[in-house]
Order: sequence, then structure tokens, then C-alpha cells
Amino acid sequence: MIEKKPRHRPQRYFPDAKQIIVKCERELCIHCNTILVSLPSWHMRKTIQTLNGAVFVAGKGKECANSQCEYFGKHYLACGVLKYSLPQSTYGLDVLAFIGWQHEHEHQQLVEIQRLLKQRGVEINERNVGKLYRQFLALLGGTIAHTQEKLAATAHEHGGLIWAIDALQPEGHGTLLYVLYEVLSGTPVSGIQLQQAQAQRLIEWLQPYKELPFTVLATLSDGESAIIAAMNSSWSNAPHQRCQAHFLSNLSESVLPLDTKLRQQLKADLDGLPQVPDRSERLLHPNQLRQPDSSPLF
Repeated sequence: MIEKKPRHRPQRYFPDAKQIIVKCERELCIHCNTILVSLPSWHMRKTIQTLNGAVFVAGKGKECANSQCEYFGKHYLACGVLKYSLPQSTYGLDVLAFIGWQHEHEHQQLVEIQRLLKQRGVEINERNVGKLYRQFLALLGGTIAHTQEKLAATAHEHGGLIWAIDALQPEGHGTLLYVLYEVLSGTPVSGIQLQQAQAQRLIEWLQPYKELPFTVLATLSDGESAIIAAMNSSWSNAPHQRCQAHFLSNLSESVLPLDTKLRQQLKADLDGLPQVPDRSERLLHPNQLRQPDSSPLF
């Protein structure tokens, strides 16, 4: 019997990483206003890969030393460490932003983003790029106030919104990532991860956006029945349209085999023809054989 070995996880060392010690920002206990005392040890520490190199970040908390306080010994953590990376993540927020921008605006695939990051010195595999992209979408969900302002401006300009849903597989297989975005402004609004297409689960996910006070002009998606059912249920008065890119892709599926066969036939027919010479075989007049005058015009 072959013993199954654990998956290899490479050990990464960054001896030249810059050290950043972040202290708790609070000076006084919020309950008794007693001066807080610094803790002797760090409450967190990790090495974070950023676009500008690796940094070692540690957080140093404080505690209430007033024995008469109801919250005596309560720890106050250094929240400033969240400026560098998300909890339990060893990649900087700038890496998340880079991945999101490259995928959303430059339309780069995850494997292409991985190559770009490795060129910039960030050690990462394609699977982690997919995980960080999902974290990027989660961060976008935290900017709902800004998103609503943008949606309101779009609705005012165009008289309404056009909702679209696209199903992605960031890792090329397995779990589906559904992304809801507004077409006219190009604003990603929300994302949800499902093991399989479920219309009812999508309807529940869309409920908060169905209640937004904006007119919906139309909805857009590919041909997946679960997405169409969810959008028609959520915005029943809005016409639904198939995405032109997906529609043309579906049309091309029946054409590609015929096109391939035609190209193969043309190649077989044209391979027997003599090659076109690189130079003309026509005899030149003696005057044409003279070298052109290289003297300057002025």
C-alpha cells in the first residue's frame, strides 16, 4: 500500500524583510479612562509580501491595569496592522488591488496575473491568485455606500440600471463564482460562491439589490438557466437579454469544425503549388543595376 504524503507547502524566507512594529493606537481604557499599559509580547506577527517587497509586521497591544475597573486586564489590539494585509493573509492589500485591477480592467486570466506578480518578485501560485481575487470582491462589498452613490448617478444619467451576472471559475474548475455588476457604469456590486448553479440560492443573494430604489432597464447574462430564472424572478418587469459575447461564442461552436476542415483542405490543395520567389526573376535593365546616389539632397 502506497503511503499518501501530505501536500508539499514551500517554506519561504525573506531575511531582508523590513520590520514594522505597530502599536495600539488607544492611550486610555474606554471604560475607566486609565492609562493603558503596553503588553510585553506581540499579539500577531507575520511576513507579508507586497509589490514593493516583503515586510515583517508585528502588532503590540495594551491592557487596562486598573484593578478597580470592571474590564481589568482587557486587551486592546493594534488595529493598524490591518492597513498592511487582511487577517490570516500573508499578501499585502496592494497585491489584492493589483489582482482585482488586472482581472476586471485589463481582462487578464489568473495564470497571467500570476506571471505578472512573479515578475515583480511576489511568490504566489495560481490557486492563491484565485483566493485573493475572491477576497478582493469581498472588500468591494464593504464599499456599498460608495457603490450606491455610483449606481444613483448612473440611474439619474440613463434613467435606470442594467444588471448583469457572470459565472466565473477562478481556478478553472470546481466552485463557481457569480459576480453581479451594473453594465452602464461597469460597477461590480457583489459576488457569491456556489458549488453548483441553484436558482433559489441566487434569488436569495439578489434580494438586497432587488430592493434598491432604482429602475431596472434590462438584465443580461449567458444562457445558464439558473441565472436566467433568478434574474427573471428578481426583476420580472425588466426584459432579459443574452450576452452578445456568449451568444456569438455559442454560434461559433458549430462553425469552428467546418472552418477547421476548410483550412485543412486549403492547406492540402495549396501545398503542391510552387513557392513564390523572394526576389523577382525578371531581367533588369543595366541602368537599374546602378547603385542609387547616396549624396544628401541639401
